[in-house]
Amino acid sequence: MAPPNTAGSSAPIKIVKPKLPKQLEPVILSDAGVDDESSFVQSACQDETFGYVTANKVQFDQMIFDNVTFQHVALHHAELTDLVFNHCDLSNVDLSEAIMYRVQFNHCKILGLDLTAATIRNVVFDHCTGDYATFRFANMKQVSFQSTSLVKSDFYHSELSKVEFVDCQIDQSQFSGTKLAGIDLSRTEFHHIGATLEDLQGCIISPHQAIPLTKIFGLVVKE
Repeated sequence: MAPPNTAGSSAPIKIVKPKLPKQLEPVILSDAGVDDESSFVQSACQDETFGYVTANKVQFDQMIFDNVTFQHVALHHAELTDLVFNHCDLSNVDLSEAIMYRVQFNHCKILGLDLTAATIRNVVFDHCTGDYATFRFANMKQVSFQSTSLVKSDFYHSELSKVEFVDCQIDQSQFSGTKLAGIDLSRTEFHHIGATLEDLQGCIISPHQAIPLTKIFGLVVKE
């Protein structure tokens, strides 16, 4: 259910890009060790599998991750600032209550990524696979989802401000308790989403999406 005509859709969200120095020192996270309150600054991590770590308040600042796989990783209350993730696998990573500023995820797997109660600012998810990702109770501002699959994702009771979904799949995603006023869903694909009429009030949709939404509320459209 992706409408071909996007006329009347909202203007693109302006996202501040990560601020990175010209030179980054290579780092191997598995060798460096990640513990509570560890800090990594101006580094580049590449072609690594990093896993089986649980830590609190870890800081990553001005870094690039290329082709890094995170396995069984839980970093609670992490601070992620000025980061770029390229072709990384963050499936099922626990980043609950993280603080994220100026972060880009490019062609990443974020299946089941847990960002519960996270603060997310100036973040881009571009061509990512994020089915089952969790954004429950997250506070999101200036966030762009581009050509990203978010099937069965969870935005329960999130705060969305200047958040865009461009050419995304959000079928069976949960938006209950999330005010969608001003949020443009006209360039998303879905057959069903979890939301109340109050949640959807003021949301921007396409004519093609009107019929599926009426079905959500039990209305019958007579042709």
